[in-house]
Amino acid sequence: MSAEKRKLVQVSNLKMHFPIYGGLMRRQVGAVKAVDGVSFDIYEGETLGVVGESGCGKSTVGRAVLRLYEVTDGSVVIDGEDVATLSPEKLRKKRPSMQMVFQDPQASLNSRMTVAGIIGEPLDEHTRWPRAKKLDRIYELMDAVGLNRDFANRYPHAFSGGQRQRIGIARALALNPKFIVCDEPIAALDVSIQAQVVNLLEELQEEFGLTYLFISHDLSMVRHIADRVAVMYLGKIVEVAPVQVIYDDPRHPYTEALLSAVPEPDPSLESRKERVVLKGDVPSPANPPKGCNFCTRCPKAFELCHQTEPETVEVSPGHFVACHLIDKNPTAGGTGGARVEHDQGKIQQGEDA
Repeated sequence: MSAEKRKLVQVSNLKMHFPIYGGLMRRQVGAVKAVDGVSFDIYEGETLGVVGESGCGKSTVGRAVLRLYEVTDGSVVIDGEDVATLSPEKLRKKRPSMQMVFQDPQASLNSRMTVAGIIGEPLDEHTRWPRAKKLDRIYELMDAVGLNRDFANRYPHAFSGGQRQRIGIARALALNPKFIVCDEPIAALDVSIQAQVVNLLEELQEEFGLTYLFISHDLSMVRHIADRVAVMYLGKIVEVAPVQVIYDDPRHPYTEALLSAVPEPDPSLESRKERVVLKGDVPSPANPPKGCNFCTRCPKAFELCHQTEPETVEVSPGHFVACHLIDKNPTAGGTGGARVEHDQGKIQQGEDA
């Protein structure tokens, strides 16, 4: 990352706890800690991939960053403004600069609206353009995402999954946003269509200078599109590194297990690959384990893992891991905390764990 790049998104100690109510009086008896102290930064024009198994909090992070949920704690600074504390009026004015592409293209599109109506809805809400100017913008967006203009008056049911996702992407681009959260945008698509949508996202990023938070459980696709990767487990980020580093040299046991599950196209390499099989089930986010969240399933866990939460340390330039195995290694170096930042091409670490 070049020195002149500026931080567009700064997330600090983000927490998203959903209350649990019980008893006759329906009092709060606990909370589901879906996201529990996540911090990261994203620079302009960068793609940060967030990976992890289902239920780890990836999608909740994306929605909380855009304040589709009211965050429990922490700050989300996007382009100099803390979205988490904005008033409703100021938040509405901020919406055009931050958008989202949802996972299910069928569920996220209004089946009673035409393509032109869906893509043009943000323009109706946030601009006072005349009808002709809006129509020109709609056609321009359809061209950008590869949709035929003749389809403008058709309804979503007439399109394939990939075409519906293109409609969703066009809608997200309508107001010229700077930052887009892509919440598993290819998960509901056929494999043959997934590459087309990812290539489209890359082309649009280059053309419009977009910044992405790309959430996915498809590790091979994240490797293709992301500049850096953050690995999540049970509401926390356990490892962050540039994409090539994390795939070539994973240091957290959970990251190693995830990568070992990725199929290898070469049969000879696949037969020699060591598969890491995790035992047991993911603990409940309503009652996470003491110490490291991963200690109940980690094949390398020892006594300290069950007692103390690990700090995040820098094991190499730009590569940060939250693991006691790294803490015990005197050659790893680094500092504690969970803030992930760039500094002239390197990621720094703060102390606000």
